[in-house]
Amino acid sequence: MILNIARKEFKELIREGRFRVMSMAIAALLVIATVITFNYYQWVNAQHTAAKENARNVWVSQDQKNPHSAAHYGTYAFKPKYPMSLIDQGVDKYTGLSIYLEAHKRNEAQYMAAQDQTAASRFGDLTPDFILLYIIPLFIILIGFNAFTRERESGTLRLLKSQGVSSFKLALGKWLGIFLPVFMVTLLVALLSLVLLLGIRDFGELNLGAFALLFFFFLIYYAVYTNLTLWISSISKKSGVALVVLLAIWMVSCLGMPKVANRLAEAVHPYPTQNEFLASIHEDERSGLDGHDPFSMQAKKLEEETLKKYGVDSVQQLPFNWDGLLMQKGEEHSAEIFFKHYESLKQTNNAQTGVYRAASVLSPYLPARFLSMALCRTDYHAHWHFSDAAEKYRLQMMDALNMHFAEKASYGDWAWKADKSLWKEIPDFNYEPVTYASIIQANGNNIAALVLWLLVSAGLVFRGVKRMNVL
Repeated sequence: MILNIARKEFKELIREGRFRVMSMAIAALLVIATVITFNYYQWVNAQHTAAKENARNVWVSQDQKNPHSAAHYGTYAFKPKYPMSLIDQGVDKYTGLSIYLEAHKRNEAQYMAAQDQTAASRFGDLTPDFILLYIIPLFIILIGFNAFTRERESGTLRLLKSQGVSSFKLALGKWLGIFLPVFMVTLLVALLSLVLLLGIRDFGELNLGAFALLFFFFLIYYAVYTNLTLWISSISKKSGVALVVLLAIWMVSCLGMPKVANRLAEAVHPYPTQNEFLASIHEDERSGLDGHDPFSMQAKKLEEETLKKYGVDSVQQLPFNWDGLLMQKGEEHSAEIFFKHYESLKQTNNAQTGVYRAASVLSPYLPARFLSMALCRTDYHAHWHFSDAAEKYRLQMMDALNMHFAEKASYGDWAWKADKSLWKEIPDFNYEPVTYASIIQANGNNIAALVLWLLVSAGLVFRGVKRMNVL
């Protein structure tokens, strides 16, 4: 009986011109979006490879110079783009592509793709995630809004009830009839993406488990919208009313709630302005150790401790160059200040994420969106992970340069120059992304919210069908 109802529903959908037009339009949009994003991905990868090689060549090609001068000369850390970002670009175009690594400073990522876009980009990009998160839920509403109201208006609902069709069988049959074409469309984009992604070898292998999990979460998201569509159809007396209500739910869930949650998060847990952030860092730096000022109170204190440790009377008697050690200690002190203030930014980000998670009970879009970005490694947490890795590498590079100066040069000899081989001894920056295990662990609340939406919406469907009036 369930399969018969599902088959009937599916056949009726296929016969409708509305379904055929929407299906072809969505399939065409998905193909176009995927191909466009793939070409963009290939272009970014080519630029990434060229920029990384050029930065390394520039670094190792330096002439002989003082190691601390090389530290100020600096180099770049480039953020790789991973295969699944083809599906969901997340916040990548707003977070920058590279970080300049230099002495005494922790710089922000720069060269954001959004800076190069035209005003038309405000209307949104045609990307697979836009189709998957916005258009397919709308597609579900448009093909299923009259699932029950059509039966009531044509009089077939009374016939079904009179034949003893249970509410459970009727609801499940209708659900399968609507969800099957949605599954087919989703499978189309999954297979197309998989074919393209399997051909990308530039930056890491495609994780098939993460890829399958991503589309599994999308299917749960679509199941929620299928449930909501059937529920509203079951409690509405007219098809027009059901359509209007469902469109309102879609607009609030996909368009309204993300904006409301964002505004609320910013109001409750605001970020400092860039000027405020930099001013607070400079304030802490003024009261701390400056590696270029040997006469400051903090420098004199460090000098006394060092002389006492080595049992000598002056810095000239130390078994190493005092200037090199002082600059390294100043670097370490600055790093502690940067860590303190960037951790404050992370705490604000985590607090805002808490607001989004709380808002997830009002919109299934939010947990689906955050899971999509997380698995594609294009969310803010992935960017923070890259930024922290770049800072760790910067500190290791500064330590190698300053301590080489401290060990090799005599005190006061700022004209001393390191051999060019030193630049090659410092390894290139190789970034290891956040693991999928930690991604799943960090997104446990989003998974729970999506599953909760699935269970609650399923309960609403069966409750609505059970109490459905045939008139």
